[in-house]
Amino acid sequence: MGDTLTKPSRSQPTSNPDRSKQATVANQAVVLETGQLQELIVTLKQRSYRVIGPTVRDSAVVYDEIDSCNDLPVGWTDEQNAASYRLQRTEDGQYFHYTVGPQSWKKFLHLPNVRLWKATRHGTDLRIEEDDHVPPLTAFVGVRSCELNAIAVQDRVLLGDLYRDPVYQKQRERILIVAVNCSKAGGTCFCRSMNTGPRARLGFDICLTEIYEAGRHYFVAESGSAVGEEILGSLVSRPAGPDELTAIDRAIAVTERQMGRQLDTTGVKELFYRNIEHPYFEEIASRCLTCGNCTLVCPTCFCTTVEDVTDLTGQQAERWRKWDSCFTVDFTYIHGGSIRSSAYARYRKWITHKLATWQDQFGSSGCVGCGRCITWCPVGIDITEEVQALRDRESVEPAAVSVKE
Repeated sequence: MGDTLTKPSRSQPTSNPDRSKQATVANQAVVLETGQLQELIVTLKQRSYRVIGPTVRDSAVVYDEIDSCNDLPVGWTDEQNAASYRLQRTEDGQYFHYTVGPQSWKKFLHLPNVRLWKATRHGTDLRIEEDDHVPPLTAFVGVRSCELNAIAVQDRVLLGDLYRDPVYQKQRERILIVAVNCSKAGGTCFCRSMNTGPRARLGFDICLTEIYEAGRHYFVAESGSAVGEEILGSLVSRPAGPDELTAIDRAIAVTERQMGRQLDTTGVKELFYRNIEHPYFEEIASRCLTCGNCTLVCPTCFCTTVEDVTDLTGQQAERWRKWDSCFTVDFTYIHGGSIRSSAYARYRKWITHKLATWQDQFGSSGCVGCGRCITWCPVGIDITEEVQALRDRESVEPAAVSVKE
């Protein structure tokens, strides 16, 4: 990490600042047969990209380095509900007929573990070495619309706020994104409520829509940048006709109807501000295990801690930045104890920040409706249900009691 974080103005662009290819390119959609998907991966590798995509491991769809389209979750789909996730086999051979798994692309951008510097003792001298590692060119394949919006949220937080995160910036500048429009919604998805999907509209270099209907299986591909247009131009394809373009709309419409959850965002910020002391938060906290699962799977949470380590000889010390969670007691520890010592205080902080104070702080909601926090909460706490419950409780029992933290 550099000596000092730069201080950009808040009006500076929050997306990749050095990539002119981020500009939207008006380009005709093209049809790629399923065999061209492998050609796309090969082309990316030939251009020195490390390709990261979805794959099946440990009974879940996770993101990892892939070598071919055979590494994708071909013939797999998922079923999700509160505290419930399982994969199922299908016979259709689709590559992207699932929703999001427990991981997000955050792990490759806002890295979970970063060494900030290393200090080594040489006699009486102390030598400090900063890490200046240049990350490899990386192509994300299979990024959903909710995840594109999550990346945009982290861009605003880590690049477009008062201080820039140089580690994140290095990673972000080396990323190419191949998005995928959703043709299936999960039981905990509510991206439509958050206006973040299911159709990918910006933030990608290439966008694919997988079409499987009437005995045909193919992709409709669109470019969102000059680099994306160039890569698509190198593949064997043909212009998409009216029927194929209409097929995209049909697939998106089906996905919108399949949304397993919805969240009424009308006045949600004011709802939480009015009810900051509502006793209902105690009811939620009585179920919450403060395990931090919701923050770990969330694609927008960005909390970290810093740890110093040394070897047994005292000749070397290192400073590491690691993911943390506002659900841990030590996250708000200062001399004398933790500021938010109760589960009540920590859950209230998380949901209020996500849906209310985030808007004042960064100009948008901190939630993109991916549903991960619902699926991977071990006790099935549902953010959409809790918002509605707070609305219902407010109408009959306005917050009048201050709950002690």
